[in-house]
Amino acid sequence: MRVKKITELNRLSVEEFKSEPKIPLIIVLDNVRSLNNIGSVFRTSDAFLVEAVYLCGITATPPNVEIHKTALGAENSVAWAYYSDTDQAVEELKKNGYTLCAVEQAQNSIMLDELQLDSKKKYAVVLGNEVKGVQQDVVSRCDCCVEIPQYGTKHSLNVSVAAGMVIWEFSKQLK
Repeated sequence: MRVKKITELNRLSVEEFKSEPKIPLIIVLDNVRSLNNIGSVFRTSDAFLVEAVYLCGITATPPNVEIHKTALGAENSVAWAYYSDTDQAVEELKKNGYTLCAVEQAQNSIMLDELQLDSKKKYAVVLGNEVKGVQQDVVSRCDCCVEIPQYGTKHSLNVSVAAGMVIWEFSKQLK
């Protein structure tokens, strides 16, 4: 085996990316404080043709040098919007027919490996603050909670790692 050169990967230009059909998925970041996590979510969203990223509350927005270090330009290809309050984003998404899924450990959550999506629906996934998770009032307004099964001693994953796992699963089912 030989590792491919960058020129062999045939990646889209930013302009081509913007006109490419997206999966019907919006990622909502609820008060995510780490600029590296934000950049990583942009980069993963670019990789899987996510429709948009909504940045809410204390979540920083582009242009930002620290976000760019991790996003590597994906903040320029992936559509994004800022909301001062996550509830505003949730309200808009509900009005526009999105099914909202919080990524959270909650009563009656659906394990990610058991999740069954409807390919005819549009989805929004809410990921929360690195310490406090998704705000309870936001969880209460969501249609479901998705939980990532964990078997070790830690009770949570890094938000960008969780985003990657969830985006991958949604991408597989919605593409």
